[in-house]
Amino acid sequence: MNAPQTDRVHPVDAWLPPGKNLVLALQHLLVMYAAAVSIPIVVGNAIGLSHDQLVMLINADLFACGIATLIQSVGFWKFGIRLPLIQGCSFVAVTPMILIGKEHGMPAVYGATIAAGIFCMLVAPFFGRVRRFFPPVVMGTTILLIGLSLLPVAVRWSAGGSPKSPDFGSPVNLMLAGVSLVTVLLVFGLGRGLLRNAAVLVGLLTGTVLAIAIGKADFSSLGNEPWLAVIRPLAFGMPVFDPISIVLMCVAMLVILTEVTADFFAVGEMVDKEIDDKAIARGLRADGLSTVIGGLLNTFPYCAYNANVGLVAMSGVRSRWVVATTGVLLLGLGLFPKLAALFASMPLAVLGGAGLVMFSMIATTGLRILAKVDLANGNNTIIIAASLGIGLITVAVPGFYEQVDGTLRIFLHSGITTGCLTAIVLNALFNRKSRNSADQAALVI
Repeated sequence: MNAPQTDRVHPVDAWLPPGKNLVLALQHLLVMYAAAVSIPIVVGNAIGLSHDQLVMLINADLFACGIATLIQSVGFWKFGIRLPLIQGCSFVAVTPMILIGKEHGMPAVYGATIAAGIFCMLVAPFFGRVRRFFPPVVMGTTILLIGLSLLPVAVRWSAGGSPKSPDFGSPVNLMLAGVSLVTVLLVFGLGRGLLRNAAVLVGLLTGTVLAIAIGKADFSSLGNEPWLAVIRPLAFGMPVFDPISIVLMCVAMLVILTEVTADFFAVGEMVDKEIDDKAIARGLRADGLSTVIGGLLNTFPYCAYNANVGLVAMSGVRSRWVVATTGVLLLGLGLFPKLAALFASMPLAVLGGAGLVMFSMIATTGLRILAKVDLANGNNTIIIAASLGIGLITVAVPGFYEQVDGTLRIFLHSGITTGCLTAIVLNALFNRKSRNSADQAALVI
């Protein structure tokens, strides 16, 4: 057993050598880029924005991602959990943003986003008291569910992205994904030091070089993008605060808060850092502030990116300053569109191959926690089984809740949220009689 580290800096707070820090920051950037730009594209196209407006959304989003990541990882006063967490737009908010945008226009989207961010900051101290509802049986199940829910994303990326794409599942895409995957595994298994930590980056670069060699990497957009972009706050006009739109976005924000809390516990487990009520409140408060900033900069609600949570587990690098460096790089990408276009040229199939391992690493973190749970206790096994079953419904059948009312559908469509809440409720019901015993935490002593 390691001696207490009271006289030295915790790995989360440690600075790495500049070169190593930059390499690992680039790795985080490549992993999150595709998801970061996809939400502005989806929302902008659904609402019917022009090409110029869409480009503005993407640039503003990357810039705001950088701000949000710095707030969360570096922190100040009572904002920021100070863990290696990359921040980006939440997919949970996509549906309400499209609904609001089509009905009331973009000013109403940003009015609702700003209001939801303020709401998040107000409820953060109360939401931060949920730690007692996350004993190992709940925490392990939720983290396992996060990893399993992400696997279909990696599979789609490996096949080429959208099933509507003409080359979806083509042998070339599968080959690129396979090369990326095998490279990551070989470098991780045989490499040492920085090379092992950067296994995902090596896999992504290898796959991209191969894609360039066979003509699958498209750099045509580089010539069309300007060198410098100006991020204009409130580019769509003053925000409109429509009450119904605000309620809808606040509902989405509650779902985001639940998922983010699970991410906090997951990263805390990975980096060996205790997550207390105050830390949760600081993290949620940072998400709220970032969401307000997002609304002012013409972007969307922000939260932790699960893909980068998986990268923390895979790389074993715990320093939050690596992620803070990624935040600075994101600021640069937002201001220099040509650089953003360069990173966008990496084929999704390459990212998918690496994603298969990264997302599975999140699942194994959940399994490691569940290994501490007393599975001979039938209550715990039924909690895990029911929570996974309910949480994976939308993973298996994405349109399962399509006929449900829109507001309720936002809750139900998030399998992580439904699975997590199921685990919390069942644990409260089944293990309530043993709360003052070792069985309360369901740990094997």
